[in-house]
Amino acid sequence: MTMDSLYIFGMLSAFVVLSEFLVRRTFLKHLGTALLVILVTAVAANAGLLPTGSTPERPVPAYGFIFSVVAPLAIFWLLLPVNLRDVLKAGLPMIGLFLLGSIATAVGGICGMWVIDGRVAIGENWQALGGMFVGTYTGGSVNFNALALNYGVVEEGVLYGGAVVVDNIITTVWMIVTLAIPRLFAHIWPKRAGASDEILMGEATTGEEIDTETVHPLDLGIVLALGFGGVWLADLLAAYTPGIPSVIILTALALVIAQIPGVSKLPGVRLLGMYAVYLFLAVIGAYADLGALAGIGDLGTSLLVFAVVTVTVHGLLIYSASLLLKIDPVIASVASQANVGGGASALALARSLGREDLVLPAVLIGSLGYALGTFLGFWVAEYWLVLVA
Repeated sequence: MTMDSLYIFGMLSAFVVLSEFLVRRTFLKHLGTALLVILVTAVAANAGLLPTGSTPERPVPAYGFIFSVVAPLAIFWLLLPVNLRDVLKAGLPMIGLFLLGSIATAVGGICGMWVIDGRVAIGENWQALGGMFVGTYTGGSVNFNALALNYGVVEEGVLYGGAVVVDNIITTVWMIVTLAIPRLFAHIWPKRAGASDEILMGEATTGEEIDTETVHPLDLGIVLALGFGGVWLADLLAAYTPGIPSVIILTALALVIAQIPGVSKLPGVRLLGMYAVYLFLAVIGAYADLGALAGIGDLGTSLLVFAVVTVTVHGLLIYSASLLLKIDPVIASVASQANVGGGASALALARSLGREDLVLPAVLIGSLGYALGTFLGFWVAEYWLVLVA
């Protein structure tokens, strides 16, 4: 399999085009481009058309560039049209569900280890692995790797590699679940008095109407300059403020710039932002390596069952709370995706479900997840998992 970046970017772009075409021209329009991008690239990667991951031994520079540069650019660009007043429409319910989802992930991790008898199925690193998954399904891969480094799991090649594969597969599947639930159940979901069906359903669209723009080279230059400059400045400031993740600084920069008159109207912001999101989602799909999971045998099965139980408990609790409290299922899905997939995935979900008002909350609670994930994962590994020993 070639690791050539030009080939990979070309293939990823082609799969984005194919997904867009299917959404616009076929009955698959109800699935949305975000979901189709994940599915198409997952199939392509497992068929051998794309690498199914990037490792220190076999790095894929294109994937690394998308995670380190393109995903932050997507966050920055898609925050530029945001009006801060929109946060008030979903801020408190989403934050509440996100925090509940974090606790639910911890409970799910404990249940998952009990189901597979982690001490026997995984071995001496069972507590560390439990904490890693709680960390990543609260925040993201940065928490997963921080805990893996802390406990030395990165030196256990089979266990670490299997955990990464399972994490990627579950993240992909959960994106599909969180996309599907609002669309399947929006019409029957109980709503509070005075809430309209339009808000509840989130006006799920393909994004064609708002993402199609006429862009002048001057506009394109301004948007690119703002994006690359914003990501560079956020990384620079983060180097001098080690306690603050760069994504939080990037979010703050985007919000400040977004309030400048005229910036939110810049042609090309939505266009480039959504293309960047689709590239990011395409890589998520490519990372769903089914063959690698099958190759690690019983350990892979145990890891998969553990992760499925963890996320299932998380999902049951967060959607049950949303149902009982009559909170829009789109808000629940975005909050859940911020836990399991991270801020960029939650942002993509909000956009694919047609909820521009949830873009900023998605990124903000995603940042909160990065801040909490390592602490919660460590807490579970050290103090909670002994309950099932």
